[in-house]
Amino acid sequence: MKSTFFSAVPLLASMASAAPVEVRQATNIDTTVLQFALTLEHLENVFYKNALKNFTLNDFERAGYSKDYYNNLKYIAHDEEQHVLLLSGALQNAGVKPNAACAYSFPYTDVKSFITLSSVLEGVGTSAYLGGAPLITSKAYLTVAGSILVTEALHTSLQRLAVGEVPMANPYGTPLDPTSVYTLAASFILNCPTGNTALPFTPYPALTYTGNACTLEEPSGKISDLIKRNGWGKWGNGHQGQNQCRAISGGSTASFTAASAVPAGSYLTFVSGLSVTSVKGTINGNTISAPIPTVDEGQTYVFVSSKDVEGALDGTSVLFGPSIVEVAPQPPTINYSVQ
Repeated sequence: MKSTFFSAVPLLASMASAAPVEVRQATNIDTTVLQFALTLEHLENVFYKNALKNFTLNDFERAGYSKDYYNNLKYIAHDEEQHVLLLSGALQNAGVKPNAACAYSFPYTDVKSFITLSSVLEGVGTSAYLGGAPLITSKAYLTVAGSILVTEALHTSLQRLAVGEVPMANPYGTPLDPTSVYTLAASFILNCPTGNTALPFTPYPALTYTGNACTLEEPSGKISDLIKRNGWGKWGNGHQGQNQCRAISGGSTASFTAASAVPAGSYLTFVSGLSVTSVKGTINGNTISAPIPTVDEGQTYVFVSSKDVEGALDGTSVLFGPSIVEVAPQPPTINYSVQ
């Protein structure tokens, strides 16, 4: 097992490379990054608006959520709409036609499964902006991306709290590269308008968590397969006020199923906060398992990699993934001698 820290965010291998100290961007791809960000914001915009159309305040109250929480969801929906308008305007000002929203399929069936999926989706959005920041050349665009990142992180905290998870489970945000983010987002996309500009990303082969972490798809908080879309596996702790399920813990063994046979000698690579840890996997056909690193906390992305990654995870070593698991944080420690 090898645990390392990001000294550079993992980048799309065909567009940039991860370096030990700095990222050197040979080509200005700002409009591609903006188009990618717009793709994610379109998805979130439709996701929240559909839920607000489908579920009333009474639905949320029957599920145990307050009027204040319901109103906060309206603020999130408003935010996502504003992000769409801002990014579309930035692309138009740059002389680029903004991509339109696609058709989506979101596998939630009730208020609780919607909130559960939202908590993870917001986490991915936060990771996407953090991971995409080094790709941006323009300081003005970088400021805009940072501004949106802050808001997405606030959304993430609200939704994590709503499903009984520690909002700030990890001291650090987790950067995620564009190809990995697109792999997760593409699983919700049915089709896109023919006039849209194709993004330069090819999804990785799927990896699905096959363990027994709990979700909120059922009123009892029991394990369910209703939400199971490629990397979007089973997650969550259960709604506050109910008998909560527990997230998996660092050190426990996690098992994953890949889209095809896992090559001998492969590793499970865990990305959590600023930590990248590779663990030699136990392989049986298309299943691979390994202990979860004890340094992992909160929403964690898991890949099958061809080698023991050191420094940063890049696309050349990814075989499958990412999958998503929620890892219970360690109890907080406070050293009062640190001034």
